[in-house]
Amino acid sequence: MKGPKTYDEYVDLVHQAVYEVDEMRAGIDYDPENAERWSAMLDQLDGVLRKLYDDMISDKYQFPTDKDLPYMQFLNRYGKEIPFKQLLVVINTAHKNGLSRE
Repeated sequence: MKGPKTYDEYVDLVHQAVYEVDEMRAGIDYDPENAERWSAMLDQLDGVLRKLYDDMISDKYQFPTDKDLPYMQFLNRYGKEIPFKQLLVVINTAHKNGLSRE
């Protein structure tokens, strides 16, 4: 997956990630064992992504920051189990380094 070339593409990626979190949450609701395990982690991920999205659409967001988003620790630990890991990596890279020039 290539990084976003425009700010609008970047906003769309973050919006897509929010949707993916909602979808994952809906899926684990049918599996109580996984719901307990993932609930708090998804809450944290959802909070970071929604704040990022809200800041972006209200023109409060500034990047690049040269810093990882707070969810990267979670992603590094559990990324193999997250179906949209690559999307989160691309968002973090844009947050950290800016838009893609390719």
